[in-house]
Amino acid sequence: MTNRVRQAYRAAARSLLAAGTVLFLLSLPVAAAGPATGATVVILHATGVVDGAMAAYIAGGVAAASDGGAGAVVIQLDTPGGSLDAMSQITTALLEAKVPVIVWVAPAGGKAASAGTFITLAGNLAYMATGTSIGAASPVDSGGGDLTGTEGLKVRNYAISAITAIAEARGRNVVWAVDAVANARASSATEAVALHVVDGIADTLDAVLAAADGRTVTVAGGASGTLSLRSPLAAVIQEAPMNPALSLFHLLSDPNIAFVLFVIGLGGLLLEFINPSLVAGITGAICLVLAFIGFGSLPLNLGGLLLVAIGLVLFMLETQITSHGLLTLGGLVAFVLGAGAVYTRPLDATAPLVQVAWPVTAVVAVSMAALMAGIAWIAVWTRSMPAPTGSVAAHMVPGALGVVEAPINPLGTVLLASEAWSARSSDGTPLARGRRVRLVTLDGLTAVVTPEDAASDGVPPHGEES
Repeated sequence: MTNRVRQAYRAAARSLLAAGTVLFLLSLPVAAAGPATGATVVILHATGVVDGAMAAYIAGGVAAASDGGAGAVVIQLDTPGGSLDAMSQITTALLEAKVPVIVWVAPAGGKAASAGTFITLAGNLAYMATGTSIGAASPVDSGGGDLTGTEGLKVRNYAISAITAIAEARGRNVVWAVDAVANARASSATEAVALHVVDGIADTLDAVLAAADGRTVTVAGGASGTLSLRSPLAAVIQEAPMNPALSLFHLLSDPNIAFVLFVIGLGGLLLEFINPSLVAGITGAICLVLAFIGFGSLPLNLGGLLLVAIGLVLFMLETQITSHGLLTLGGLVAFVLGAGAVYTRPLDATAPLVQVAWPVTAVVAVSMAALMAGIAWIAVWTRSMPAPTGSVAAHMVPGALGVVEAPINPLGTVLLASEAWSARSSDGTPLARGRRVRLVTLDGLTAVVTPEDAASDGVPPHGEES
């Protein structure tokens, strides 16, 4: 009897232990759904135009921090605005995050303009460094003016409804948020705190964590919790930089970098057509692809891009056609006008107006003009050179035989004394490739030739290569 009681007791104990283990394991997902109160704080740096790369970076960083059990995520923000789609992806990620998200507008002099306003308001907590600003989120047209008509009304109402929903969800000043969209209102850090747009002023990361410590926040799903970022132990800071691929795509969204890549790429392809070279062609193709990746997140004007292309084509034609500088002048005019008009049409309501910086335009234009001037000077200097002397000249006596390598019409190339020479015919008659010719004289470095014998066309002279 005693043994049976002991066996029953042991069986009951094992059952209770198994049940307790199962209940503990089942409780883990429920506990993870609430705001994490661990000691790790993940830092994300969001600088520059709000684009697809930034959206992927922030959404991925917040999700990884949540999965890793971080205590909070701090997004250091400094942006002039950007894509409406990218902004929507970021605000959705912040509103649905299961880890507390703190948006910190920094450093001093930074801003959370246009799309940045929406992102800042979407954080569980928001702080601004001294000297920063927030707001100016009004939709604009291609010239920076107010949107009008039905399209303008639709975009305006959507932006107002979106920022209203975000402000209400985070308990922020809805009136100010609507005014930022409807009337392009902007505020300094001090005014934003006074109007309950953000939660406070913090000039350093330590100040942000100290201000957030002890605050109660509610994450996705309605779970609430108190942040523990300073007590009893200081938080462990974990930097989460953008990976190299996203960094490259985000860098390409810089209007100046995308523009310079386009100029280099198109110039490389044009050079490939004029003087075939795998290096120029491959480099040009890669630069063009990178440029168009950047253009995908920028307010691109195809008319301006076409003017830039025309300018580069005119520069290249200057090396092939004697225009006494007229092609270069036309190329400069087209290039400068195109550079000023490449970016003029915002992609959407939150996209900032961007343009190519005038120093970039000036440097590229002056460089191209200097290159054309150098080519012209070399051409003049070459034509003024005396006829070659020495061992080469000894073979280049009148009557020397050769063969046409590149058709002469009016200029071409002939093979004389086992060397390739620029050549023209003595009477201006076009000469086909393979035609046997005889040297008449040298005009600087240009050989003046005449057909040797029509009956021997296509047959290289003795001792020469075809």
